[in-house]
Amino acid sequence: MRTSHLTIMAGLSALFLIQSCQKKPGRLSYPATVQSDSTDVYYGTQVADPYRWLEDDNSEETKKWVQAQNAVTNNYLAKIPFRDAIKERLTSVWAYTRQSAPTQKGNYLFYSRHDGIQNHAVYYVKNVTDSIERVLIDPNLLSEDGTTSVAATSISPDGQYMAYAISEGGSDWREVFIREVETGSDLDDHLQYIKFSDFSWDAQGFYYGRYDQPAKGSELSGSNEYQKLFYHKLGTPQSEDRLVYEDQQNPRHMFSAEVDDEFRYLMLYTSQSTHGNTLSIKNLNANGDWQLADPDFNTETTFIGRVDKHLWVLTNHEAPRYRVMAINPDQPAIDNWEEIIPERKNVLKDIELTEAYAVANYMQDVQSQLKVFNKKGEFQYDIELPGIASVSSLKPVKDQNRVYFNYTTYTKPSQVLAYDLDEQTIEEEFTPEVDFNADDYETTMVFIEAQDGAQVPVSIVHKKGIELNGNNPTLLYGYGGFNVVYPPRFDARLVPWLENGGVYVNAHIRGGGEYGDDWYRGGTLMNKQRVFDDFILAAEYMIDQNYTNPEKLAIMGGSNGGLLVGAVANQRPDLFKVALPAVGVMDMLRYQNFTIGWAWAGDYGRSDDSAEMFNYLYAYSPLHNIPEGEIFPATLVTTADHDDRVVPAHSFKYIATLQEKYEGNNPVLIRIETKAGHGAGKPLSMQIEEVADKWAFAWYNMGVSY
Repeated sequence: MRTSHLTIMAGLSALFLIQSCQKKPGRLSYPATVQSDSTDVYYGTQVADPYRWLEDDNSEETKKWVQAQNAVTNNYLAKIPFRDAIKERLTSVWAYTRQSAPTQKGNYLFYSRHDGIQNHAVYYVKNVTDSIERVLIDPNLLSEDGTTSVAATSISPDGQYMAYAISEGGSDWREVFIREVETGSDLDDHLQYIKFSDFSWDAQGFYYGRYDQPAKGSELSGSNEYQKLFYHKLGTPQSEDRLVYEDQQNPRHMFSAEVDDEFRYLMLYTSQSTHGNTLSIKNLNANGDWQLADPDFNTETTFIGRVDKHLWVLTNHEAPRYRVMAINPDQPAIDNWEEIIPERKNVLKDIELTEAYAVANYMQDVQSQLKVFNKKGEFQYDIELPGIASVSSLKPVKDQNRVYFNYTTYTKPSQVLAYDLDEQTIEEEFTPEVDFNADDYETTMVFIEAQDGAQVPVSIVHKKGIELNGNNPTLLYGYGGFNVVYPPRFDARLVPWLENGGVYVNAHIRGGGEYGDDWYRGGTLMNKQRVFDDFILAAEYMIDQNYTNPEKLAIMGGSNGGLLVGAVANQRPDLFKVALPAVGVMDMLRYQNFTIGWAWAGDYGRSDDSAEMFNYLYAYSPLHNIPEGEIFPATLVTTADHDDRVVPAHSFKYIATLQEKYEGNNPVLIRIETKAGHGAGKPLSMQIEEVADKWAFAWYNMGVSY
């Protein structure tokens, strides 16, 4: 592949002049975006990239372009008469208290709570002996504007310390500090240049992954390579951290570690994409070498806990829907593994150990199903769960037979429940109160047959008694990638949509993990078009069943889901009235060149893999397949200037191309948040503003009032 030198035409100042297009009455005036002569050659095919200069997010030209685009977008949104009313309702319905399932370490319970008004949830701790609650960390005090957040926490086994990672402006880069639980004060420890890392404690410190300090100016766009695994001992500077593992021959390998409860064995996970890992084990007491347990990057094997002298793992090795295996740590080779809980019809998503039991969270048609086993792997009983619901955050009390978890549906916010495994009784630890009557709404699941015979599950939520008149404003959501599942869950953002007579549709398309590894692999690489086809089928179903029509149908997705929205809008622009792609992967030929993009190749493939792979990517890449002419949905692209997961250049280049090629009157706009990232840690105030803008934009273009 050969790339020409990027040249920017003279007169860049003219870039930001607003020019009117006289071809179509009612067409918005967009900022004029200058084109360069940048061209790549892939296997003999020339591919122009005229807006490549927008990849430089630090340049003054790009910053001025962002300002000009935001000015046009803000001016358009400000004219929508009910925009403020949506914001008011979102602010009201979002103002309910929610709480995480607690984690017990030593004599302490740790959990977070959001009061519905603050920008970020607050972390609390209470002693189990007196149940006196106190604030441990309040992220709302970290910055005045709420753009600094706590991105992760990890508690020492004795409950005496909490490591907490902060993120500035939504970036994936983390700084780590350590808080002493008893005093509420921070130690002097300060760790930097941490990204995509877990923290696994022993009695004196923890293992973590970090990168070298990035070059100045490339912090949010430079490729992340050569991650190393370190051990940090409490009370020492980061410069003294011990290097545990690195691989200079494979710069794109990523590492994480996990220690068993007795700190005897260290598990090393190595990955080269977002899904799948190898597993190696080291006996820390014997000071031996690493022994390879699972050598296959295409399988996913993770440590559950130690039972007797064996290490239990959850794995999809020769089990696409996962099973539990026992490893003898002295002979960990995969041929020596012993099956404990066989693969079942449904996907085993999580399993946690208490004193005498193993609690397994299965997924049956995207709904949670809890099963209890003893530590011989023998089934004991089911934990009954009502409705189309999901369970998350299984938190066992390991020296008791008790487990905490969160339970939610599409219309009921997440409860914290505690289950006594001996008595088989359930208690409500926390139940939120929200200004929304769940009894007025219903959820159904349908199965749509794809062209190859696959049954694609689709969740549909709306008011009871809705009239199927083909005229209901409908929001179709999808993701379809990276083995990710979006199960039933309450989302305050959807309340105004549902209250306004709208229908919400969650399409559980291929590429996700709804039915295990086969469902996931069925939407990757040369099967990616199936993801788009499944989504289009869901849209056609909603129209055929008279829920809605193309003038009342909006599609939404973020990240890989933004790619989905961009691709299907290109392929079927006649089918949708509104497209809402968020932080999307839009340039499928160059995504691997930025930050962690190279790790997505396991799902997508790369344009430099082969001519066949290039042609496949080129055929659906949202940036490269925007149709010319007058037919295209009204589009509001959303991204953020600190997104170092999917760099904003994807969205910048996409909207510049869309504004260039589209000749119709529907608005095609971009909303660029400042001091925000891929989504995690975004202040509540920013979230409310963004959602209000999306719903206002969608309804306004559908001709729906609020």
